[in-house]
Amino acid sequence: MTSPVWHPFTQHGLREPIPPVERAEGAALYTKDGARIIDAISSWWVTTHGHCHPRIMAAIAAQAGRLDQIIFAGWTHEPAETLAQGLVALAPSGLTRVFFSDSGSTSVEVALKMALGFWAHGKTPRHRIVVMQHSYHGDTIGAMSVGARGVFNRAYAPLLFDVATVPFPSVGATQATLDALEAECRAGAAAFIVEPLILGAGGMLIYPPTILAEMCAICRRYGVLFIADEVMTGWGRTGTLLACQQAAVVPDILCLSKGLTGGAVPLAVTLASEAIFEAHLSQDRARMFFHSSSYTANPIACAAANANLAVWREEPVLARIAELEERQQQALDRLAAALPIAGPRRLGTIAAFEVGAADSDYLADIAPRAMAFCRERGVLLRPLGNTFYVMPPYCIDDADLSRIYGAISEFIERLDREGRSGLRC
Repeated sequence: MTSPVWHPFTQHGLREPIPPVERAEGAALYTKDGARIIDAISSWWVTTHGHCHPRIMAAIAAQAGRLDQIIFAGWTHEPAETLAQGLVALAPSGLTRVFFSDSGSTSVEVALKMALGFWAHGKTPRHRIVVMQHSYHGDTIGAMSVGARGVFNRAYAPLLFDVATVPFPSVGATQATLDALEAECRAGAAAFIVEPLILGAGGMLIYPPTILAEMCAICRRYGVLFIADEVMTGWGRTGTLLACQQAAVVPDILCLSKGLTGGAVPLAVTLASEAIFEAHLSQDRARMFFHSSSYTANPIACAAANANLAVWREEPVLARIAELEERQQQALDRLAAALPIAGPRRLGTIAAFEVGAADSDYLADIAPRAMAFCRERGVLLRPLGNTFYVMPPYCIDDADLSRIYGAISEFIERLDREGRSGLRC
C-alpha cells in the first residue's frame, strides 16, 4: 500500500526510498529493518546533546502526567515561566521579553511582526526590511520574503513582499556589504535580519565576527532594529551558546528554535528588548501584539527546554563542543589533503566543503546520489546541492565520525573514477 504521507522537500515522483525509523539513541537512528544510521546532520540541525537524551526524556514524561496543553492567551504555567526566566538569564543583556511559538519559521514571522509593530506604534513608521544575499529564514510567507529568491520560493513569488538585499560579505568584498547596509539604513529601513556568522541553507557560507559587529553598529547608528536569526546557529553550533556572543552583539530581537529543546520536540522563542515590548504596551487593546498559535508555550515542550537549559548549566557542554570542533577540523583536513574538494571550512561543530562544479545549485543531482550512497552505508547525509556538510550531535564518538567521513570519501572517490572532470576544483 502506498503511504498517504506527503514528505517535506521530497519529490515523490522520483520514487526514492523513504526508510522507516523506529528509534534513536545518541548519534544514531535505527530503522525498522534493524539498520543503524549515523545522524551526520543532527536530523536537520536540531539534535544537540544526542537523540533521546535521558534527562530531557524524563522531563517530558514527568510533565506529560501533569499538564499537557493549555491556552496561553491570558493563562500561564510554571514550565513556561521557568523557561522564560532561564532564557533571559542566558541571553545577551537587554533581551528581557520572551514570546513563544513552535518553529524556526514562526519565530522569524514573530520577529518581523514585532519590528513592524514597533515602528507602526511610533511617531515615524518604517516598513523596509533589509536582508542578506543567500540567506534563508524559513518557509512561511514572511520568512520566505526575507530569504533568497530562487527554487525554494519561486512558485510563491506573488505572495512575497519586497525587501532590500545586501551582498554576502565574501572575503575581499566585505566593504560592499557594509556600504550597502549603511545606504539602506540611512534611507530609513525598519530592520535588518541576518543569520549570524554562517548562512545555513544558503550553502554554509561563513563570515567573521568583526563583520557581524560592524553590521550591528551600522544599524545602531541609524536606529534600525537588528534581528538575529539564531535558529540554526544557536545552542552551540558555532562554538559558543549563541553566535552573536563571538561578536559581542546584542540584537534587538533574537530568534531561537531547533536546539532549544535539545531537538526533542518542537518549540521556538523570539526574545525582544524592553523597548520593543513597550511599543506594544498600552491601555488600547488594538495595540496588542496580534500573534499566536494553538500550541504556544506547550507545557511539555517547555519542560523539555527547561531540561535542556539544565544540561547547559550543569554539564560541560562547551567542553564537548570544543573537543568535537578539534575532531571535525582534523577529519576535514584529512579529507581535503586526500580528495578533490573545494572550499573546506569549519565554524564551531559545522564542517562544510563543495564537491563538483562551483556553480552547482540546490537541485544538482550530486545531492540525491550522495544521500542514497551514504544511506546504504549507514550514514544520514543531506547535501545542499554540491555543498556537503557534517553537523553531528555533540555526543558523537570517533568511530561514528570516521564512518561519516569514510562514506563521503568513498562517494567522492567513486565520482572521480567515473571521470567527472568537475571534481577537479
